[in-house]
Amino acid sequence: MTNSAPPPTYRAILLADGIRSAALARPDKIAIASEKGSLSYRALIARIDRLANLCRHGLGLGPGDRLLLLAGNCPEYIEIVVGAAQIGVIVATPSPRLSLREIAEICQDCQPSVAIADSNWATHLQDLGVPSLRRVIALGDAYEAILASASDRRPAEASRPQEWETFALPYTSGTTGRAKGVMLSQRSRVQTICAMAAEYGCYGPDDHFLAIAPLYHGAGFVFAAGILFFGGTCQLAAKFDPEATLRLLAERRPTGVFLVPTHFNALFALPDSMLALARRTALKTIISNAAPLPQATKERVVGWFGDGLLHETYGSTEGGIVTNLRPQHQLGKQRCVGLPFPATEIRLLGEDGSPTATGEVGELFSRSACLFNGYWGKSLADEPGLRDGFFSAGDLARQDDEGFFYIVDRKKDMIISGGINIYPREIEEVLCSHPAVIEAAVVGAPDPYWGEAVIAFVVQHEPIDADALISFCSTQLAHFKVPKKIHLIDALPRNPAAKVNKRELRSRLGN
Repeated sequence: MTNSAPPPTYRAILLADGIRSAALARPDKIAIASEKGSLSYRALIARIDRLANLCRHGLGLGPGDRLLLLAGNCPEYIEIVVGAAQIGVIVATPSPRLSLREIAEICQDCQPSVAIADSNWATHLQDLGVPSLRRVIALGDAYEAILASASDRRPAEASRPQEWETFALPYTSGTTGRAKGVMLSQRSRVQTICAMAAEYGCYGPDDHFLAIAPLYHGAGFVFAAGILFFGGTCQLAAKFDPEATLRLLAERRPTGVFLVPTHFNALFALPDSMLALARRTALKTIISNAAPLPQATKERVVGWFGDGLLHETYGSTEGGIVTNLRPQHQLGKQRCVGLPFPATEIRLLGEDGSPTATGEVGELFSRSACLFNGYWGKSLADEPGLRDGFFSAGDLARQDDEGFFYIVDRKKDMIISGGINIYPREIEEVLCSHPAVIEAAVVGAPDPYWGEAVIAFVVQHEPIDADALISFCSTQLAHFKVPKKIHLIDALPRNPAAKVNKRELRSRLGN
């Protein structure tokens, strides 16, 4: 007999529960280490509980109310998100690098009642005159004073949200239009962290994770908070600096780190004498995400840091972690993003919605407990990325006969020239294999004869002529894939999530 009601033993599990458990087991252990000093588990859980009580009793926030958080990486960021989520308050976490106009649009979208922000943004928010904002609190002395006024008593059990309710509201980068608030559930965060612990092997109570990526980003936050859920230590960096990162890895000896491809580019631009620090780490795991990692860069990671460390993960804010390529396959499976993450289903569908055959390219759809609840203020019924409970971020992929997935390109970035589909990522990989190239981005430009022409933007490591690069590509690619023109530039434009902004590159070409 089926009973839809939860059993009396049912209890929703929250991110704060793991931190509380660690505080009970080893209260004096360092939870977060940063430039500001160290915070023990005892102190962290007390601050999390104070924040929850402050929201409820001091700021008048209840379940479903929104709190806007605008700040860079700092220990307070974690306690605010986790503490507010503990009583069902939703923290909106846009990038502090956005413009005033973009933040105003986000405030209009999610209607926050309270904002906590660094001192610069606190002033701007007050000047913006957001109608919904009742109070703006500046991080620093003002924040510490109001936090100290709240009780550190554990919130009442009745205030716990359900697992499917919204944990936080990160905003997409908006490269295709206005940023959208991604509703991430309590359940999705815990499920993601548990799967990470099983997959990456660096999230145990004796592990130490170096968190560098921005906490406002979905991946940056979950990779940092994951180590706290299991009682390890989070070494939190305020920002990425290549030399400082290598020193932290060598001196603080974390067992895990999350880096994006642009971080690796900066590291490998350092002199070999500095890069030698990469051989003195205690790393068990290096996780790469946010953008494709060129094969040439993978080989450098393995060469400098050692074999058996690198994981390349594919996913999205909405879909969570979808696949992972484990260390043993990094060099053998080229341009591959691995196998499905634990408890994740994947479908590759053609234009007509039917499954593609092995080796054929299709749009990648995934389903797991980590999927988002939808976009804030928008109906899921109108979301083109959802199909039968599966979500697509718009990426095209193929699967080999061993079950491994290969991201071919973004659907919207595919170039059609002379009626032939061309995938920019393949061309970018070839360009990045040239020793003079740091990174490359390929877009399509309108062409009166072919429909679209292949155009590349390249960042150089050392001087090289554009025609020489075109000649190099002609030895590696079919003639219709060879760039018609290459622009040599100082840096690729990126959005706050560190992804290349190809819309801006197309605008430089007048399309």
